Order: sequence, then structure tokens, then C-alpha cells
Amino acid sequence: MRKKTGAPKYEGKELEYYNALIAAAEKVRQQMNYHASEALDCSNADKRGVTTHMADVSSDNSRHEMEIRMLSEDGDVLHLIDDALERLAKGEYGCCQECGEMIPEGRLRVRPYAVFCIKCKTKHEEMMRR
Repeated sequence: MRKKTGAPKYEGKELEYYNALIAAAEKVRQQMNYHASEALDCSNADKRGVTTHMADVSSDNSRHEMEIRMLSEDGDVLHLIDDALERLAKGEYGCCQECGEMIPEGRLRVRPYAVFCIKCKTKHEEMMRR
């Protein structure tokens, strides 16, 4: 994330966007802390450090892998938030990086770090399915 040099002097909508991005970053950090602690939690294993049943080993491994994957995804979101803060500072926030149109405010309220408008995001998702 950006170096903490104090909150930039935003007003109006820009301040709302800034606050939404900071709140989203804090929420993601909390999720990351949770996933990290869950990934490192060994309380389901036998106290001697050996799981007693093969199904338990598989379940523990699956849970661990899921937590690591979610931790990685959260890191990706933090990167998107950092990029959005940079775009906000440059006056480029809210502009679709594909078509150049403004991203609807409703989308930015739900996902303040959105990079694409709905139309372009849908196009990208359809291309990924092919």
C-alpha cells in the first residue's frame, strides 16, 4: 500500500472515494489476518503433531490450501486498492481502463477498486470462459 504521509486533501466525491478505498483496504487486511491465522492453525491435528486418520489429513490439507489461496486473492485485492488510490491521486479514478468511459457510481460503491465498467468486465469474463 501507499506510504502513510497523511491523508491527501480530498473534498466531496473524491473524499468519499478515498474513504471507501481505505475502508476496503482495512477490511481486506482483517480478512488476510484471519486467513493467515487459519492457515497456520494446527488445532485440528492430534496434539502429538500427527493426524490420526487419512481423511483428517486430506481435510487439513484442503483447508490449508483454501486459506492460502484466499490469502493470495486478498493480496491481489490490496494491490488493486493501491492502484485505485494512485489513480485517485492522479485524477484518473473511476475511468474504465478498457473503454475510457466513467464507471457507474453504483459499481464504485460496491467495488471502489473497480478497474472496468460493467460492459467491459462482462466482456473480459466471457473471454475467460472460452
